[in-house]
Amino acid sequence: MKNENLKGQYRINEQIHAKEVRIVGDNIESCVCPLAQALRIAEEHEADLVEISPNVQPPVCRIIDYSKFLYQLKKRQKEQKAKQVKVNVKEIRFGPQTDDHDYNFKLKHAQGFLQDGDKVKAYVFFKGRSILFKEQGEVLLLRFANDLEEIAKVDQMPLLEGKRMTIQLSPKKGVSKKSATVKETPKSSEPAE
Repeated sequence: MKNENLKGQYRINEQIHAKEVRIVGDNIESCVCPLAQALRIAEEHEADLVEISPNVQPPVCRIIDYSKFLYQLKKRQKEQKAKQVKVNVKEIRFGPQTDDHDYNFKLKHAQGFLQDGDKVKAYVFFKGRSILFKEQGEVLLLRFANDLEEIAKVDQMPLLEGKRMTIQLSPKKGVSKKSATVKETPKSSEPAE
């Protein structure tokens, strides 16, 4: 199906309507010549005449095997797609009165997400009358951002949207898993008595 989309995109051989074309190709000198002569040259090289730039004057045509040309295009598109960085946004939810144990648990998850290259969107959800504790929610999110300042930068400061107060963090450039690991307390190597 993808190959069919590429096939219809380029004109080849007799589908080309221009009177004169500029021909290019491997082992072929670039020159402007009538379409009939360009088709004859392509036939001599046992290849196809493929119109690669139809909007210029005269149109640029390449002498190449058409299936090889499509293969190269697909390969180039695949390489470009592989180079694209896909950014995931992970969400972490807090309550306005989240205790320290839950906070630390969610903080470790956020560190892992950031080290993997994902963005983190942390939010405090206010249920019912808990909207009265807006200040506590803001303090919690600022503390969260402060605790992650070594590996993350703040994209968006705490913002109240309806019953949610959100903050968005993205990983700092150059932070790897090795350099940003959570420090553990060293264990003693001496045997217990």
